[in-house]
Amino acid sequence: MSWPDLMQVALLSLAITLLVGGAAVLVLLAVRRSSLVVQMCVLVFAALLSVTLSIVGAAQLMYLSEHDLTVALNVAAISGAVSLALSAALGAVVVRNAKALSRAARRIGAGERVDAVAGQSSAEFRALADELVATSAKLDQARELQRRVEESRRELVAWIAHDLRTPLAGIMSMAEALEDDMAADPRRYHRQMREQVSRLSAMVDDLFELSKIDSGTLRLSLEEVSLYDVISDTVADLRPLSAGRDIRIRSELDGDAVISADPRELSRAVSNLLLNAIQHTPDGSPITVAASVSDSRASIAVIDSGGGIAEDDLHRVFDPGWRGAEARTPSHHTAETGSLRSSGAGLGLAIVRGIAAAHNGDVTVSNVAGGCRFELRLPRPATRGVDDTVLA
Repeated sequence: MSWPDLMQVALLSLAITLLVGGAAVLVLLAVRRSSLVVQMCVLVFAALLSVTLSIVGAAQLMYLSEHDLTVALNVAAISGAVSLALSAALGAVVVRNAKALSRAARRIGAGERVDAVAGQSSAEFRALADELVATSAKLDQARELQRRVEESRRELVAWIAHDLRTPLAGIMSMAEALEDDMAADPRRYHRQMREQVSRLSAMVDDLFELSKIDSGTLRLSLEEVSLYDVISDTVADLRPLSAGRDIRIRSELDGDAVISADPRELSRAVSNLLLNAIQHTPDGSPITVAASVSDSRASIAVIDSGGGIAEDDLHRVFDPGWRGAEARTPSHHTAETGSLRSSGAGLGLAIVRGIAAAHNGDVTVSNVAGGCRFELRLPRPATRGVDDTVLA
């Protein structure tokens, strides 16, 4: 076959293909809302029609015999029929996979958890199914977290309402007694009223601190502080609240460990851990504060003798407003407490967790023999200057 003849056949095939392709595009636009099987069959049929018409056109140009043309057309028809059948079968499989994914998506949208999507026949569909399963698991975790947060908020509101009612009622009754000159010892009434006001002030202070933590506006003024000094000063401040309990400091530090922290917030966190231990430790039982540094992390552990916490409740210890079993319910002392007095609203440990997170650290709790071990762990970076950090 000469070069001009080949050019004629190529141009004819190109023209036929363009015409058939244009017609196929119009048909696809018309059936764009129909099933994927129909659209695939339209594409395959357009390709076969283009090939068949090109063969007929080439036969006319090359003056092939009628027998050769008939053979070519039969071959094209058989191949076309088989191709259409295979396309329909493949389209049916694709549609089935798509429907399975759609059902899984609807279940996820309805709040159900999807652990598997069966019947995926290709790598792409399997990858999409795996992503749906992973998304379902994350949404389930998010719903569980939201449920726990809502439950914690309800408990917090209930406990705060209870703790506000008690001191307010006491203040009102004592004020009425003083007003009616019914108080046998006015000085004692004034002292008790001051203690109740101090308790309310501590509660408001804790709520304000927790709101800053939750809103991401807790600002830290970082500076180099001595870990041992923070612990010893905090223990000394809380001695009057210990009601005779033996608070021991056990240091495993090689020399004076210096960390980068906000001294006020760090002291508040240690105070809250110690107050929690004081409130739950029986009279005559020791409280141990241990300090150590390992793997570039500083650790402050407070070990009490309060009887431990149920294993199922350990993950809730740091939730705002949560209070454990009756054996670990806080009991307030009558000693002068000043600004260090615990509010009793179940916010102290939640504040510790927020302060630890602000320092890029964490706080954990575990049961030990006879009590609990709360451990505050903070990173110990290289020497750095004073900095301001916002808890995000």
